Amino acid sequence: MPNLQKSPNHWDPKKHECKIIIETPKGCRNKFDYDPKYELFGLGGLLPQGLAFPYDFGFIPCTLAEDGDPLDVMVLMEEPAHVGCLLDVRLIGVMQADQTEDGKTIRNDRLLAAAIHSYTNENILSVADIPKSVIDQLEEFFISYNKSRGKKFKVTGLHGPKRASAIMEAGIAQFKKKGKGGK
Repeated sequence: MPNLQKSPNHWDPKKHECKIIIETPKGCRNKFDYDPKYELFGLGGLLPQGLAFPYDFGFIPCTLAEDGDPLDVMVLMEEPAHVGCLLDVRLIGVMQADQTEDGKTIRNDRLLAAAIHSYTNENILSVADIPKSVIDQLEEFFISYNKSRGKKFKVTGLHGPKRASAIMEAGIAQFKKKGKGGK
């Protein structure tokens, strides 16, 4: 199996569309992580009773975030995908956040996307199209999830697809700069 973090993301900046890889499916308490050393998905942890991923969670290949991992993305879709599933998505925004662990704070944004092959979310083009109650639930999930792992998570802003695209472009540039792009 090839290193999935180096798979093409087929970024289309005009449509804000790309390909992502699912690590943890919607409704799952198991947190799966991709391990590029073994080129496999492993169990990274278990969420506390009563806490599960509200939507599919994954990463965008050929990108690099400030935390040293590929950009994180939460995907709105009707049904859960499978671990390792390749999905076509449209970036609709970003939940900008600071994450603190052991007194050290880093930026750890969560890109938000809608699955391209979704009937329910086909008209969602921006976070402005999502009910506030859903945004509040996502924020609460990330706060609770990080707290269960001994980290503090603070949302510092919510922005639409243009900001998400700028973060995507920066993530691609950082990936190339760090030499993780292969060629």
